[in-house]
Amino acid sequence: MRIPFAKAHGARNDFLLTWAHSVPEVDHRALARAICDRHAGVGADGWMIVTPAASGDAYHGAIQLYNSDGSDSEISGNGTRCAAAFLIDAGHAEDEIRIATGAGLKHIRVLGRNGLAFDFEMNMGQPRLAAGDLFTNLDVHGRPYEAILLDVGNPQCALLVDNFDFDWRRLGKALEHHPHFPNRTNVSFVQVLDQHTIDVRFWERGAGETESSGTGSTGAAVAAVLAGRVEAPITVETPAGALRIRIDKNDYYLQGPAEIIAGGEFYFAG
Repeated sequence: MRIPFAKAHGARNDFLLTWAHSVPEVDHRALARAICDRHAGVGADGWMIVTPAASGDAYHGAIQLYNSDGSDSEISGNGTRCAAAFLIDAGHAEDEIRIATGAGLKHIRVLGRNGLAFDFEMNMGQPRLAAGDLFTNLDVHGRPYEAILLDVGNPQCALLVDNFDFDWRRLGKALEHHPHFPNRTNVSFVQVLDQHTIDVRFWERGAGETESSGTGSTGAAVAAVLAGRVEAPITVETPAGALRIRIDKNDYYLQGPAEIIAGGEFYFAG
């Protein structure tokens, strides 16, 4: 069977998007694994099913997100911006977009556009600590680590580090599957560069290493703010470039790009 898709990326965090009416009645998790495979599929960090709003809905579209390993995800900040670009390109939205996600309704505003390349600002809401204390001690391979656990619409585990001269990928994978997180977690390693700048590396639940992450960047910024290391506005340096965060009345607003880069059909054996 043939599955139509568009491919987009938000700061090199890439996603495949398919309209809900084009998705067959098959195992969506198996389809996500197949289409996201970087060797035997199209290749992406995740696959989204996008449903345009019906008359009377309080949003322009709804998304269901699958990680590249087929697992469900409540939300992706970069992915939701990609969905916003997808909806605008199809004529379902203009400059102010509301998208229903597994983490609630998200509001996105267009800051600029050049063809199919957009710059957006997205209200990420009010993140909260997922534990009673600021720091949670987690034992990994017999060594304790102090982590800041957050809920930014999905689970985040942020570690403040002095540098990245260690095997953070191995540690990120171990933390993703740590017994403390029965549903796994996203992991970010946060280096504070100055009062308004952090540098971050990401290990995402269900996708592994990614060059950037919208929710991960938000969680990293929140962790650094709560630890008293930075204050807004905050620039989040990532391997894919900078994302920007401002805070207004405890809401975190994430500014970053999204670009539609391709479209086609994936041949799914089912």
